[in-house]
Order: sequence, then C-alpha cells, then structure tokens
Amino acid sequence: MNLRTGGILGLVVVLLGVGGGFASKRVRSAIFGVSSSARAPSGVRIRVEVLNATTARGLARRATTLLRDRGFDVVGVGTTPARERGDSTFVLDRSGHPEWAKRVAAAMGGVRVISRPDSSRYLDVTVLVGAGWRPPAQPFHP
Repeated sequence: MNLRTGGILGLVVVLLGVGGGFASKRVRSAIFGVSSSARAPSGVRIRVEVLNATTARGLARRATTLLRDRGFDVVGVGTTPARERGDSTFVLDRSGHPEWAKRVAAAMGGVRVISRPDSSRYLDVTVLVGAGWRPPAQPFHP
C-alpha cells in the first residue's frame, strides 16, 4: 500500500468513527435491538414480573433496570424452574391488555407476545428472559 492509499483509508476510518458518534438514537436502538421509544404510557401503571429463564446470572436484573428506565413497574423478579428454561425471550399477557404486553415486548427488543390470562396474579405482564436476549450496552460511568 502506498502513502496516498493509506492516507485515504485513514481518512475514511476517521470519518466513519466521527459519523458513528453522531448516529441517531434510532440507529443506535436498531443496533442494540431495544427500542428507546417503547415506554409505559403516561399515567398508566403496568405491573411486570421478570423471570430469568436461563442459567446466566443477572439477566433478570438487567431486564428489570431496562424496563424501569422505560416507566414500567417491575413488581417481581426471579428465576424459572430448570424445566422451564429456554433460549427465547417472550412476554406473557396476564391481564388481557395486549397493547401493554406489546409495549413491554418492544422495550425488550421486539420479542414474541403470548396471551396467558391469569387473574390470580397481581400482574399485567410476565417477561421470561431467554438465553438469546442481549441487554443493551450500558454507559460507562467511572
């Protein structure tokens, strides 16, 4: 590679790096798979239970932080029994409000919604976090 080709290549790399820093929220959320616009509606309390359906530690905690940051009321966090573990993440509609479950699913990265009404639970939505779910990158705070 000669000096001119190396200089042009270096300029392209620098421009891509600078352009990446100014990427819109929409582009960043598409890269990380989580919609930043998926929030709980104003004035509505959506009660959510988050269950880790994997052997990886901390996924339910990370999902809880994500959902609370988006205005959802996470009232329960736990782990599923070993027989219920899986790779897929999905949202269970417990209260018969599919639009609420869809909002939670969008906040989790557009996961599948399944209707499983259960009036014995004091919940609107249950999130089962599977092994395939990747939490969004967290900002670095020294």
